[in-house]
Amino acid sequence: MFVLVEMVDTVRIPPWNFQRQLNEAIAEELNKKLANKVVYNVGLCICLYDITKLEDSYIFPGDGASHTKVHFRYVVFHPFLDEILVGKIKYCSQEGVHVTMGFFDDILIPPESLQQPAKFDEAEQVWLWEYETDEGAHDLYMDQGEEIRFRVTDEVFVDTSPTGPAVAATDTPAQPGQSMAPPAESSLEKKEAPYTLIGTICEPGLGLLSWWNN
Repeated sequence: MFVLVEMVDTVRIPPWNFQRQLNEAIAEELNKKLANKVVYNVGLCICLYDITKLEDSYIFPGDGASHTKVHFRYVVFHPFLDEILVGKIKYCSQEGVHVTMGFFDDILIPPESLQQPAKFDEAEQVWLWEYETDEGAHDLYMDQGEEIRFRVTDEVFVDTSPTGPAVAATDTPAQPGQSMAPPAESSLEKKEAPYTLIGTICEPGLGLLSWWNN
């Protein structure tokens, strides 16, 4: 679930931090830059583990800060495929069951990966498992906050780096009084998560069957 990743970065230390120990100042700057951030194709950065090498520091003309090339290891959340994790149901939608682990929320279990037969209750906005017993089928709801065990089957990284302004569809100049702003619906794009885990359910909820058996 957690891995150590070797990284290299150039860290800028402002002049007002020169009185501090170099390692301490660099550790603070690295955590400011990386902690709780997703690095593309690496994972969710948690915290600095250690600094393995410091190269020479330089001060460039016009900038009073020091610049140091740093080799370090960082703790990263990046589960391997087929790893089994435990989380809690955050909410349900037509897309599937959305799971949180407290510090990481972008986990999706699509409908085809739920215990079958399953169906989505539009009124309650929850998925339910039609659990078969000797007495017939019973609907077991996958309620918000229920613990759930799932296996990681895929991961999706999305490059969310800033891009330039959208290119206009036409070069026709605007008429007097005509707004140059794009329509509201086109300017508001759906925000994509930079890192998403896709899973398949192992148990619909650790408490569902125990509740039914009681």
